[in-house]
Order: sequence, then C-alpha cells, then structure tokens
Amino acid sequence: FNMKKTITCFLFYHTDNQFNKLLNSLLSHPYIDQIYLLTGQKEASEAACPQCRTLPLDSFEKTGTIRQIALHAKTPYTLLYTTLQPLELGEQALERMCDYLSAPESVMVYADHYEWKEGEKKKHPAIDYQPGSVRDDFDFGALLAFRSEYLIGAAGMMENEREDYRYAGLYATRLFIAETGRIVHINEYLYTEIEEDNRLSGEK
Repeated sequence: FNMKKTITCFLFYHTDNQFNKLLNSLLSHPYIDQIYLLTGQKEASEAACPQCRTLPLDSFEKTGTIRQIALHAKTPYTLLYTTLQPLELGEQALERMCDYLSAPESVMVYADHYEWKEGEKKKHPAIDYQPGSVRDDFDFGALLAFRSEYLIGAAGMMENEREDYRYAGLYATRLFIAETGRIVHINEYLYTEIEEDNRLSGEK
C-alpha cells in the first residue's frame, strides 16, 4: 500500500506548545505533502517551521483566501483547520478523512470530535448535512477536508461571478460544492478541540 502524499494543509500560525504539537504531528504524517501557515508574521513562522510555507492571510471567510488556497492546493485533497483553538488529531484521523473522500461522490468531509471543557473530555457529535439545510452557522467543527478539484472549482465560480465576500467565503464555497457532490459527515470522533483556558498555567 503506497503512502502517497495526498494532502495540502492550511491553518493559522500560532506560537504556543499545543500548536507546535499539532504542527509536528502534521509534519510527520505520511499523507501531508505541504503545510501552509496563514499569518502576517512571515519571518517568525518561517523560523518556527522552516518546512512550512506562509500565506499572508487572516481569515478563511474572505473570497481572496479561498482563491489563494485554490492556487496552492496541488494535491488531491485539501485540509483546512479553520479556528485558532488548539486541536489534537486522533489516531488515523487523516486516514479516515481520505478514505471517505476517496468515494466518487464525496466532495467534502467533516467529523465528530471531542472537546475539553472544564477539565473533562466531552463528545461533540456533528449532525448530518442535508442539502438545502445550509445555514451559515452549521457546525462542521474546525477540521474540513475537500477534494481539491472541487475547492478549485468553487474558487473559479466565485471569480466568474465576481463574488467578493469578506465574511462568507467558506460558506459560499460550501454552497458551490454542495451542488456538485456530497458533503459527508463521518460518524467517528477524529480529533479533540482543546479549550485554551483549560491548559495548565505553565502551558499557557
């Protein structure tokens, strides 16, 4: 079984321990081809992670960000980690996402996850995505994986329609791709969101 580097990952640059842990787990993952850090602090992030590349972007909600991601997504799959909240990947999380994305009709996947709250690990199940039930506050969780060709298609559509969203780039992307294939909910707990304030004071 050939472990191909099939994922390009986009996430916000952060400086704490928890973020470094996540970054290390991504860097050592056999599926990850390239990591792009979204940040205005190019020098700092390149010093912290010489193997990563940086993009001077500050939000996933701007159409320009989606366009930039589309330009740099050169692998079959694209992984977006959309919050600043620390996150811990579960065992086989990326493998499972790729498994689901490899189904011909799948265009985007998201998963159930855990949350650390008040020192307790709690389950945070997502709900199944129904076409047409597209509220802009639908809770997909922080980790979204796409078939890159569809993400690139959505960016192209927005370009053609001269849509320039400042706050709804990701939302518009989901609307576009929901029309071309299935957005799949993985009923497995694939990662843990860690509440910033719950870390030991020494880790903050």
